[in-house]
Amino acid sequence: MSQRDTVIRVEEVSKRYRLGVIGRSLITEEVSAAFARLRGKPDPRFPVGHDPASQRVGQYFWALQGVNFEVAQGDILGLVGRNGAGKSTILKLLSRISLPTKGRIKLKGRLSSLLEVGTGFHPELTGMENIFLNGAILGMRKAEIAARLDEIIAFSGIEHHINTPIKRYSSGMKVRLGFAVAAHLDPDILIVDEVLAVGDAEFQRKCLGSMRKVADSGRTILLVSHNVNAVHNLCNRAVWLDKGTMRMEGGTHEVIRAYLEKYSVQTSEQQWEPEHAPGCDEVRLLSVKAITECTDGNFVTDEAIRLEMEVLNQSITDDDLGINFRVSTHNDAVVFVSSMERSIGRRVWEPGINKISVTIPANLLNEGGYRFTLSFRRADKVLFQAPDVVTLEVQRSVADGEAYRRWPGVVHPLLQWVR
Repeated sequence: MSQRDTVIRVEEVSKRYRLGVIGRSLITEEVSAAFARLRGKPDPRFPVGHDPASQRVGQYFWALQGVNFEVAQGDILGLVGRNGAGKSTILKLLSRISLPTKGRIKLKGRLSSLLEVGTGFHPELTGMENIFLNGAILGMRKAEIAARLDEIIAFSGIEHHINTPIKRYSSGMKVRLGFAVAAHLDPDILIVDEVLAVGDAEFQRKCLGSMRKVADSGRTILLVSHNVNAVHNLCNRAVWLDKGTMRMEGGTHEVIRAYLEKYSVQTSEQQWEPEHAPGCDEVRLLSVKAITECTDGNFVTDEAIRLEMEVLNQSITDDDLGINFRVSTHNDAVVFVSSMERSIGRRVWEPGINKISVTIPANLLNEGGYRFTLSFRRADKVLFQAPDVVTLEVQRSVADGEAYRRWPGVVHPLLQWVR
């Protein structure tokens, strides 16, 4: 295959599941149920008094409808979407676990998939024995597995338990071993479903590094993960599925941004009654509001954003109360954290309502979505957090010009240049 050959082609693929059908073991029961349907009568298999509406046979649920996309060799394609969007269904179709109701899928090369924790593992066999079993299921020869056995065990990080039966493994240990086998198969196409949801940070970094190595060697990866930050950092293309249909396909940044904007609501102001306000017995956050000088009310890159807060001090009489202000992107990347004490030092808090503000300077935040979180601390311990009290969509300034595309990065500072 050439460097950019199409290795996956999904053409008008739809998958339909039939609902409301009861399994039967006798042909007489099938005949009886058929006659009941013809006469408009309830299925005789249902208990007396059961809701007739739930007995309707022949209803269908479309998990996928008319999905089209292509993947070139060497691409890392991320599938994003909410639960029930059809992401795992399309992976099962690609893995030949099930067949599409309509359309067709064309694949070039050897495919390896890791769809569920412990798929292909026998609980009574040891980790070592399951490596050979799982490798055989994935298409590896015994000699090929033996040649890479040490690499697989080292990558999994469970050397001390490799001779323990799988039934005694945790879910994290199973997915470590399963991914280690799948990653060392040297597939032309690697399909991974939510492997980054299990395992510690070190193992997740190893998984990401392994997938990058697979892609750098000219092979192809399809990744499903609810961790959009991982998809953003790893994938060069993305497909957004929504209720079984494809909403968008393209560059990762554009697809993820559209996906997050769809499900994020801009909240520039919040206010609470004292009894319902975030906080504790000592202090509560009564209100928070983001303000900009932009005349049309939008938040733009070249205008400062001021966050104004009202804090109710109920019992603190000293200066030991700190506030941290954290700004994150919509895909959970932390942009920065600012400490009130570092800026203005410690000050005695007045009883009652205290007004506080913090300003993000102009020309710092880039175009995109941001979430603001406040943390209140006392005696070096967190009293409470107020997560996502403000969510904003910052737009590109007119001064940047329409000819410019979005600048890379989560910030776009206007730095001082000298020549």
